[in-house]
Amino acid sequence: MQARHVPISEEQNPAVHIREQHMVELQEAVSQYLPSLYRRAYRFVDDPHDAEDAVQDALLSAYKHLDQFRGNSKMTTWLTAIVTNCALTQLRRRPRQPHVSLDERLDEEQDYCVSDRLADAKPSPEYECIGSELHGHLLQFVTELAPSVRKVIQLRYLEDKTTGEVAHILGLADGTVKSHASRARTKLGQQMRRL
Repeated sequence: MQARHVPISEEQNPAVHIREQHMVELQEAVSQYLPSLYRRAYRFVDDPHDAEDAVQDALLSAYKHLDQFRGNSKMTTWLTAIVTNCALTQLRRRPRQPHVSLDERLDEEQDYCVSDRLADAKPSPEYECIGSELHGHLLQFVTELAPSVRKVIQLRYLEDKTTGEVAHILGLADGTVKSHASRARTKLGQQMRRL
């Protein structure tokens, strides 16, 4: 005689009955402890939107894996562990360093952006090169000046002496020093413009 396979109805299946019990426990835990679960997630992620996402992910995961709940602990303990794991996952998804656009304004009241604050105040290498060349030409033009005027320019502008100090060193009147300096500046200016 052949054995007949008789399907067990869902009401008689113990696995279905246990899942229904766990579903009731899950619903009760969520309705009673949802704010607590949210606060738990918020402690980890420190952002309300990420905390909500972590709790939603946790509840979805708990529902999908309800058959893995063994009943060894309370449903709230199991849910809390899942929320904690989901919150930590949220943290791992975040970039390690916050990204800020260089064109983003720092403050609504201020008119400058991040790139303005990071701009290098030093002259560019190109500008330094041009300045060095001009300085060399200027020194060459100074050597072409008359000796009395050249000495005034050297003391006044290259050695950074005052008009009175130059007059005292050269034994000239202040007006004479000023006159020589003015003529030298005019002549040097003309030569630099031609250059």
